[in-house]
Amino acid sequence: MALVSADSRIAELLGELHQLIKQTQISQRGRARLLAVSSDITLLRRGASVLTSENRSGKQIPNAQNNTPGKSSRSSILRKALDKIAEIKSLLEERRIAAKIAGLYNDSEPPRKTMRRGVLMTLLQQSAMTLPLWIGKPGDKPPPLCGAIPAASDYVAKPGDKVAARVKAVDGDEQWILAEVVSYSHTTNKYEVDDIDEEGKERHTLSRRRIIPLPQWKANPETDPEALFQKDQLPQDDYSVLFEDTSYADGYSPPLNVAQRYVVACKETKKK
Repeated sequence: MALVSADSRIAELLGELHQLIKQTQISQRGRARLLAVSSDITLLRRGASVLTSENRSGKQIPNAQNNTPGKSSRSSILRKALDKIAEIKSLLEERRIAAKIAGLYNDSEPPRKTMRRGVLMTLLQQSAMTLPLWIGKPGDKPPPLCGAIPAASDYVAKPGDKVAARVKAVDGDEQWILAEVVSYSHTTNKYEVDDIDEEGKERHTLSRRRIIPLPQWKANPETDPEALFQKDQLPQDDYSVLFEDTSYADGYSPPLNVAQRYVVACKETKKK
């Protein structure tokens, strides 16, 4: 997507999002007014000891519970707003990748080779915190890439998506890294990815089997526990994970909290 067209679409989506926010505010004010009417009616009923919903003229006293704007209406508006936000984030990511490929950077995002480790870790943490929470309708099941639910077999990660990538290290061993998709070739069925922690090194060209897309939605432990890893784990926002580290006597580092965004399932490769 061209940078200009992306900017135009983002501006359009921001306008639509603004209107949805206004609708939510109007809906909330209307609900507050009807709740106030409901309270007045309740007091009148109690004072007159009315046991039915009809007054002396035979007219029906309004039932505020039935006339209150339904939660489904407000939920629909909020879902639309969340969809707009998700599309805006996607366009911003596409724009960033396009600028990256073109060799353009802004002041807030310098080239990776100048980025300090502390800055990188802060950005990754912010990315995990802003991962949208999956909120389905009653009866909906969490979709692929929500929490621990893997991507569909035919899913192709988009440029800018974060993935777990299995690459060969300098010593010849293979290791998993956190990477960013640069492109995907449908002809060769291979990805081009950049190591998130790489500093000026060549990007990796990898087959699909070496790529695991990271979650795109955070699972709610209260409503969708099935979308969280269950074995030897408690359903909570972050996971407590041990990392292999030969600098420790037992071969593992102390437990570290890792956000859902950076925990995925993978198959062990058979050693030859």
